[in-house]
Amino acid sequence: MTEQSQPLITIIIAVFNGAKTLQQCIDSVTQQSYSNKQLIIIDASSTDGTVELLQANNDHINYWVSEPDKGIYSAWNKGLLKAEGEWICFLGADDYFWDDHVLEKMSQALEKVPSDINVVYGQIMFLSEVGEELYLSGNSWDVAKKSFTQVPSIPHTATMHKRILFEQHGRFDETFRIAGDYEMLLRELKTERAMFIPNLILAGMRRAGLSSNPKNSLLSMKEIRLAQKMHGYRFPGMLWVKALLRVYIRLLLNKMLGDDLTKTIIDFFRHVMGLPPYRTKI
Repeated sequence: MTEQSQPLITIIIAVFNGAKTLQQCIDSVTQQSYSNKQLIIIDASSTDGTVELLQANNDHINYWVSEPDKGIYSAWNKGLLKAEGEWICFLGADDYFWDDHVLEKMSQALEKVPSDINVVYGQIMFLSEVGEELYLSGNSWDVAKKSFTQVPSIPHTATMHKRILFEQHGRFDETFRIAGDYEMLLRELKTERAMFIPNLILAGMRRAGLSSNPKNSLLSMKEIRLAQKMHGYRFPGMLWVKALLRVYIRLLLNKMLGDDLTKTIIDFFRHVMGLPPYRTKI
């Protein structure tokens, strides 16, 4: 693939008081073997040294700003206004590209994507706060599409969005706190298809973000259901109902037994069911 044929990939990073992990995130972008990329960072007026870190990395960032915003989707929308790439992906300040060649591998796959495909994704590796590998997320579209209208089944951090997606459907709905990325993808994927790139871990994602916090689990489920209603799904599917029941059970156990013991119990049953136990590691 010649340099002229390489698609420009824009990476948008939203951050608020993320100085502890942001440098790793930035380094994972700047150290990519793929050169045709644009890095945009939107900071929500951090006070923990993030701004100083951005200033120190100014030569590696195509655009950054530090100012108040209304949350992650507000930040991403600001980034979209500056995005020039044919393909766009979104990282959190505590996420990072999995190795130095993932964008090169992804770009090779993007060159072969059919013209009607606007969403392309790989896998993410979920990590503990200290970086310990927990489990992989991301299945083929044949598998993911069966549940996508009920629960988010595509790892958004591993997703490439074609620029035309936002031209056709608009930007993120800033009234959402957690499930705005799911609502955005529903606009496209309730009728169209996505494309999965196998054997490509695009990013590592710590299970310490907003959507992973147990205190926000109930809000996440409510927002997922709201997104479904907005797109004409009058009744919830059984997968959503089961997921909601799991949230309520966990909240009840937390109240009765405390967080540590609840995590131990959940991991025990995950182990029994042949699933990777990870709760006690986060």
